[in-house]
Amino acid sequence: MRRWWWICLLYPLAQAALAADPCPLLRTQVSASDVATRIAAHACKENQDWFRPFIDAGGRVFGPAVYEAENSRLADGTEAWRKVALYWLESGLSGSASACVEAATGRYASPTCRSFVVDTPWSGAFVSWVMQRAGVPGFRASASHINYVRRAYRDPSQSPYLIQAPLSGKPAPGDLLCSVRMGWRVFGYADLAAVLSLPDNAGVAMHCDIVVGAMPGQLAYLIGGNVQQAVTLRQLKLDANGYFSGLPMRGANDAECTPDALFACDANRQNWAVMLKLKPADELARLAPPPMPTPAQPQAPERCVTMADGIRVCSVSDPEPPSAAPTDTIP
Repeated sequence: MRRWWWICLLYPLAQAALAADPCPLLRTQVSASDVATRIAAHACKENQDWFRPFIDAGGRVFGPAVYEAENSRLADGTEAWRKVALYWLESGLSGSASACVEAATGRYASPTCRSFVVDTPWSGAFVSWVMQRAGVPGFRASASHINYVRRAYRDPSQSPYLIQAPLSGKPAPGDLLCSVRMGWRVFGYADLAAVLSLPDNAGVAMHCDIVVGAMPGQLAYLIGGNVQQAVTLRQLKLDANGYFSGLPMRGANDAECTPDALFACDANRQNWAVMLKLKPADELARLAPPPMPTPAQPQAPERCVTMADGIRVCSVSDPEPPSAAPTDTIP
């Protein structure tokens, strides 16, 4: 009887240990031999450096302590605004962040760079930075998540990712879970696939989180940039087989989050539309190594028109100062 008493006492503690945030241990494995661990490690290190803001499995937001445009320093000693600028510059997207090329290496934030950091969604730059740092073969950096989702859909032999519906696969470190950012329209996997079949200049605003841990029967841990203006960890429930359990999906008639409707205040309730599965190591080894980022010239801005069905059609104009920012962010 005494033995069973001790088992009952220790079981909750064991469960808590099993469900612990994997990042404090993962953050030190940025030089791991396998790609998946390196991806997770770099994402985890950034979340830790941003003082570990997170969204729990119930959709409640905790943190951040430092916001994207502040001069306050992160745990690694870098000012928050400068770190965001470096996500752009060190991922090879410096053409998009030309306003910050000099400021990111200087002692203060120029007004132009500060405005860029605040007004330009950087979730795609963050994913690209992590993939660049992790040395993911075949990955092409982009400020817009739709571009690497489209590549996985159209050219799976050359992409490091395979595309699937969010509920059809088991999330694992290195995977990406992506949502569509379109407040008035609900997108499913089939709807997104239809857009991916259109010409390259058609797309929708998206956001992707990086899976850094998955514990069947408990939680998946994901990290995204520009979530609550920081690098934020997200918890999502998994069933005993390792699939998402009750993945909070946005509906067309969802109530608005207000003090009178707290049941609607779930930061995990997104328009989850696709999961990108990282290929096995032997398949990744057959892909071209990632290119080293090189200083880029300012890119020609895109002029975009949103059609009646919500699809954005863009054309590249003559070079001029950067204009409207892309919209692949999550508030």
